[in-house]
Amino acid sequence: MKFNQPHNLEEIASLINCKFIGDPKFEVLGMNEIHVVTPGDIVFVDHPKYYDKALSSDATVILINKKVECPEGKALLISEDPFRDFNKLTLHFKPFQASHKAISDSAKIGTGTVIQPNCFIGNNVVIGKNTIIHANVSIFDDSIIGDNVVIQSGSILGGNAFYYKKRPEGYDQLLSSGRVVIENNVHIGASCTIDRGVTGDTTIGAGSKLDNLIQVGHDTVIGKKCLIASQTGIAGCCVIHDEVTIWGQVGTNSGITIGAKAIILGQTGVTKSIEGGKTYFGTPIEESRNKLKELALLRKLPKIIQDLKQMDN
Repeated sequence: MKFNQPHNLEEIASLINCKFIGDPKFEVLGMNEIHVVTPGDIVFVDHPKYYDKALSSDATVILINKKVECPEGKALLISEDPFRDFNKLTLHFKPFQASHKAISDSAKIGTGTVIQPNCFIGNNVVIGKNTIIHANVSIFDDSIIGDNVVIQSGSILGGNAFYYKKRPEGYDQLLSSGRVVIENNVHIGASCTIDRGVTGDTTIGAGSKLDNLIQVGHDTVIGKKCLIASQTGIAGCCVIHDEVTIWGQVGTNSGITIGAKAIILGQTGVTKSIEGGKTYFGTPIEESRNKLKELALLRKLPKIIQDLKQMDN
């Protein structure tokens, strides 16, 4: 998330009542998760395991829970609870805006677009030309929908990320301030759920087609002309390159990458990143020809055991 105008380090520190290391006038342009940070951004880190990654990232302001050596050209915000303070900044720069109409006055809707009854279109939503939004679709704030898109009934775009921190008293949610971006010529089936990015974008590339009952997690990027079948669950922060085919009831781990033109057969668990141009199957995932050979051999196992017993006798 980029701020509407630049701020400085001292201003940001005062908002969350924390100490800082660096020039008080150090420019701060936005706040983002580590996988989408750019210079001028704040990133938060609250575990020693990830200190080095955050400090060496493109972020130039690190919200951290320990006083460490500040890298050259960067600044630190020293916080007792970076997760909590990151949420405070989100609430300040991107507060929740209640809607009082089914279609917000700030929404922009292109010519030739049809919105069927009982839809909700949130604040600052942009919908392109010749798009069809079927009944009972909800499109939450800041979503961007392209031209010639079809969204079937019951789908929800822009729900909050499933991102929690465990506390002794329960779970705290990391607040979402990102967007959903649907490019041109995308079809989204009935009862799909596409979560907004925490600070960045969840993106469905041009020409991709999604079946019914699909979940797409926060900050995931799906490429162009992908085909995804029903009951697939794609976790957050995944990257799926162009022309990938995913058949039904596939599930993925978060943060994985699927190479271009990969084919994933039904009921596969994508437990790791995989190369493009190959067909995969099974849990844990393998190339389908290897997995199918393995299953064929397993079917022979009872006979092999019986033959061994007869040999022993």
